[in-house]
Amino acid sequence: MRVLILGGTTEASALARQIAGDARLAPVLSLAGRTTNPQPQPIPTRTGGFGGIEGLVRFLGDDKVDAVVDATHPYADQMSAHAVAACRETGVPLASLVRPEWQRHADDRWHVVADAEAAARALGAEPRRVFLSLGRQEVHVFASAPQHHYLARLIERPEQTKLPPDLRLLQARGPFDRADEERLLRAERIDVVVSKNAGGTATYAKIEAARALGLPVVMIARPHKPAGVAMADVDACVAWLHGLAPRGV
Repeated sequence: MRVLILGGTTEASALARQIAGDARLAPVLSLAGRTTNPQPQPIPTRTGGFGGIEGLVRFLGDDKVDAVVDATHPYADQMSAHAVAACRETGVPLASLVRPEWQRHADDRWHVVADAEAAARALGAEPRRVFLSLGRQEVHVFASAPQHHYLARLIERPEQTKLPPDLRLLQARGPFDRADEERLLRAERIDVVVSKNAGGTATYAKIEAARALGLPVVMIARPHKPAGVAMADVDACVAWLHGLAPRGV
């Protein structure tokens, strides 16, 4: 059974590892291409967009895809919307694996905002030392608040040319350790953390560190993410795929 995994997350990689070599399944992992040096995967991989809904419909037909698993990032709402529309049009079954979002603790100091633009405004007029942990796509937004000093952690450098004037980049890939995160925030004298509510464990240590240090977190809320059949975890996805696969294979 031909399976298309829309990936780019730790869950997508875990699913690829779990079904690699499964005689019942012929998977391909699709990556958006935002990271130029992605981690090696144990199944065939394609990189780049599909060309909107119409392009994805063509791919599903040309590649004879029997099932799709959407394991994209919780903030990849456009890709998920395209997957829902294309699978509805073609009749291809769609499962959506979305990690639970982080929940606010009683002693968390979260300021929840709708997007990166609102996060930049929420930092206020007084200069602050800001830790940005939201990926490279939106670092440029904070050029609208140039009074702050920014430390941005990301896997690769931003592509935009207009960036905050007082910006230092820290290139690193998770998972991260809480003790190390506390040391980083202390050493950099961070006043406030800006983060997306990505969920999962790979980057949660920064939220724990901010809580321990009493630092405020400007938390960018998740967008509405269209979904197919909701899956709680990788094991549920594998069971779903096995339920679709022809018997006796």
